[in-house]
Amino acid sequence: MTMSKIRGMRGFLASSIGVTCAAALALPLTPPALAATARPVPATGAATTARPAPHAGTSATTPAGSTQSLPLEPLTRDRATPSAPSSAEQGLPRRAVRHFSLLGVVWDDPDAELHGRVRVRTRAAGTGVWSGWQDVETHADHAADPGTPERASGRVRGATAPLWVGDSDGVELRVRSEPDRSAEQSRDARRLPAAPPLPSGLRLELVDPGEDDATSLGAEEGPRTAGAPNAETSALTEAAAANADLAPLGATEIAALSRTRTEQQYLALNPGGLTEQQRQAKPYVGPRPGIVTRRGWGANEGLRESGLRYTKKVKAAFVHHTASGNKYRCSQVPSLIRSIYRYHVKSMGWRDIGYNFLIDKCGKIYEGRAGGVAKPVLGAHTLGFNSNSMGIAVLGSYGATKPSKSAVKAIARLTAWKLGLYRMNPKGKTYLKSAGSNLHRKGKKVRLNVISGHRDGFKTACPGRKLYGKLGSARSKAARYQGR
Repeated sequence: MTMSKIRGMRGFLASSIGVTCAAALALPLTPPALAATARPVPATGAATTARPAPHAGTSATTPAGSTQSLPLEPLTRDRATPSAPSSAEQGLPRRAVRHFSLLGVVWDDPDAELHGRVRVRTRAAGTGVWSGWQDVETHADHAADPGTPERASGRVRGATAPLWVGDSDGVELRVRSEPDRSAEQSRDARRLPAAPPLPSGLRLELVDPGEDDATSLGAEEGPRTAGAPNAETSALTEAAAANADLAPLGATEIAALSRTRTEQQYLALNPGGLTEQQRQAKPYVGPRPGIVTRRGWGANEGLRESGLRYTKKVKAAFVHHTASGNKYRCSQVPSLIRSIYRYHVKSMGWRDIGYNFLIDKCGKIYEGRAGGVAKPVLGAHTLGFNSNSMGIAVLGSYGATKPSKSAVKAIARLTAWKLGLYRMNPKGKTYLKSAGSNLHRKGKKVRLNVISGHRDGFKTACPGRKLYGKLGSARSKAARYQGR
């Protein structure tokens, strides 16, 4: 992107503040669900074909970020038919690649499951040092609800969870099918079911998050949508305008507010949406925490589909972990979020990042899916329960690792504010109607904690045993922040 183009975009944003802010302030807090015309996201193969590793002395990063998509190869031969490749083990031999920081494995059918083990080794860029073997979490259990345009787009793929490995320039991968022990028909351990075939179309996705400045301005490789030369500027303005009633257009962070100012804003954000009794009652809403905006973490607004989609309200919060590992520094979090965003959109085929909010281990809160942090944005975080809820992902893996106190406190502060805007008690219960998951049939009204873990709506280990065990503490803290 040229400097003249960057200056032009900034000038456009500055000149748009007055008009856009006025329009945004006129919007209600709970807009009706809308089906915006979506700009298709190119399929992975079209824009992410792997290129050779860079020669020594050349730039190893792509300013706007990039994805290398590498088809897996059979690693063994079928014992019964030695001339045929085995469907039970695939991968990639050790090789040099362009720089990347996050990886995952995807396959063609989003409803197919990978029963087995995914292991990877990576080479740290600039050092030549290879890591030990690391496991990749095989189930990325969050997804858009069945029947929604996002789920039925034809671009959605099955996928593992992403794994953050830091700046790397080499990779080796092994994917092995293993029997599904939950399907055992006998107590005899020697009579395990045969290993199922691996899903078709397995590919390794290597994600480079790009550089902060270029990505935040919306640069993106590949062809633009025909007839939309200003698409990236429009998408950037659209995302910023959704928060214009909370912060200036183009702000990198939404500032924290005191309880008094939050209560004043609560009334202002609900014009006509409160009964007289509700307006006179004590507003149980926690002080608004500081939130890093999409511009703050460098979201490339040219990646996602245009248009913003909402549900009616926010009755519950589902807490997740990203299962991307804990080997990140808090200074790397913008890059980590950009990588997850790119993985969700370019590799998995979603319209935007799936989570509504993300929290790092230092307790900082980040805006996720575009649409406005105070509004009921429809996410893709808890299959079957994305409507009338929000998804909060704590960056890291918390099956065996305890979440930090700062992260748990941030969950409490965020839910006290956001759930308070919709008059929900963090220590209470609520009912959500299932859109269909592996735990609750479609149409069933499910009684849930207002602050629930992912595993309460879907059969999964998410958000990890250690984080799930801290949700009771988060509920109590959130209720105290609300003044209950």
